[in-house]
Amino acid sequence: MIKYVLNSGGIKNAPELKKQFHREIIKDLGSSPKFLLCNFAQAREYWEVKFQGYSNTISEDMPEGAVPTFELAIPDKFVNQCKQADVIYFHGGDEHLLHYWMEQFDVPAIFEGKVVATNSASSDMLSVAFWTCDWREVHEGFGILPIKFIPHFKSNFGDDDPRGPIDWQKAYDQLANYGDASLPILALREGEFRVFER
Repeated sequence: MIKYVLNSGGIKNAPELKKQFHREIIKDLGSSPKFLLCNFAQAREYWEVKFQGYSNTISEDMPEGAVPTFELAIPDKFVNQCKQADVIYFHGGDEHLLHYWMEQFDVPAIFEGKVVATNSASSDMLSVAFWTCDWREVHEGFGILPIKFIPHFKSNFGDDDPRGPIDWQKAYDQLANYGDASLPILALREGEFRVFER
């Protein structure tokens, strides 16, 4: 079984939801959960810098008695790293970068028996189809979960974009009309998350 904990992104804007999200990830994992932090959706030169910040933020949200350990995901070690981890935590960023790295692996087989936590672009990856805030169009995910997904829903994401604010209703309608109309649309506001077990 795999437990997926999908977050919409923008968790820094929702501190209480962020804490709930991080605590949901480690639920039933004991007092020493092992995190593999995957920054594949971000430019390579930022992985180590981001790793420390992410580790600190997660540690701050842990309940009393829970002391997690952290490892930075590296592509040529990734399969073995996944085997050793309790939690594989993918941060957000660029969907294209993440797709480039993840299409090289047997997904979701490498997630078997793990908790997989995602934010924004990495939540997109798990869906059948998603509406991307960066490109403002529908793209296809890996289809691991039978959903369509919209991150950052109804937020001010992109308000300072030269293209103007996002028309969220138009985004929703575009995704609804794409592909299999029977698939549910998960449109999460910033900080919100959902749990799936498969």
